[in-house]
Amino acid sequence: MEVAVVIFVVAVIFVVRSVKVVPQQNAWVVERLGKYHATLTPGLNFLVPFVDRVAYRHNLKEIPLDVPSQVCITRDNTQLTVDGIIYFQVTDPTRASYGSSNYVVAVTQLAQTSLRSVIGKLELDKTFEERDIINAQVVQAIDEAALNWGVKVLRYEIKDLTPPQEILHAMQRQITAEREKRALIAASEGRRQEQINIATGEREAFIARSEGAKQAEINKAQGEAAAIVAVAEATADAIRKVAEAIRQPGGEQAVQLKVAERSVDAFSKVAQDSKTTLLMPANMSEVSGLIASAMQMVASVRATPAQPSSEPGGRLGR
Repeated sequence: MEVAVVIFVVAVIFVVRSVKVVPQQNAWVVERLGKYHATLTPGLNFLVPFVDRVAYRHNLKEIPLDVPSQVCITRDNTQLTVDGIIYFQVTDPTRASYGSSNYVVAVTQLAQTSLRSVIGKLELDKTFEERDIINAQVVQAIDEAALNWGVKVLRYEIKDLTPPQEILHAMQRQITAEREKRALIAASEGRRQEQINIATGEREAFIARSEGAKQAEINKAQGEAAAIVAVAEATADAIRKVAEAIRQPGGEQAVQLKVAERSVDAFSKVAQDSKTTLLMPANMSEVSGLIASAMQMVASVRATPAQPSSEPGGRLGR
């Protein structure tokens, strides 16, 4: 009975040491008698009991690793407290087992030294503006060295950049001054645009007024010209009608009567004006002679044959 129990225990130990099940995304390094023998892939694997042993177990997933914060000095001698996080992955389990005693510590230390080197080449303002460049340079520096450790560095991200308090206060004052400067510039630009708009409006208004005055003068001149033409046409028509009336029977006597009436009216108006000196003719026959002269002109007009008008409305030809 005891022998059976011993045999069973030995069998169990034999099975446990000889059968290995590797999980997915894992790699186990096997040593045979202290020397590298093989790398077990995910699934069922068999070993030689008491000869082979699993020396290293590696996780092949992407691993985030927090990089402790450290003080870095920029190119302009400003201290910065920087911390970040690095993402890496084991790509060669054999090198990860024998290339470094502890690749996690090696990657962390290399990330810190690379970060100090990169920030030391930049000024303070550039460190805030060029985080992507810093991350890329740190990844490049770590990845070149990590190849011998069987590790692939995927990316590095800066979590925080903290300058000293006095630098923060100075930066805050600078930002405030810059904002005030932009506000003053914006206000001055607004006043400048306002003056430009006012000047433009006044110029356009002056042009509009001058155009209106010009058009008004043109309209006035056209109206005056039209009035002169109308008066001339009316005068010509009146003269034509008078001439035609004179040629009618009894027209001469009517003209004599009209001339006599106009003469009497003229003398009466002159006599009514107290400031006017009236000179009466010594011989009243002179008045009748004046009337006779007017009648001779009327007779000559009557004897002249009427010429056809060359203009619309019956104007007399010159």
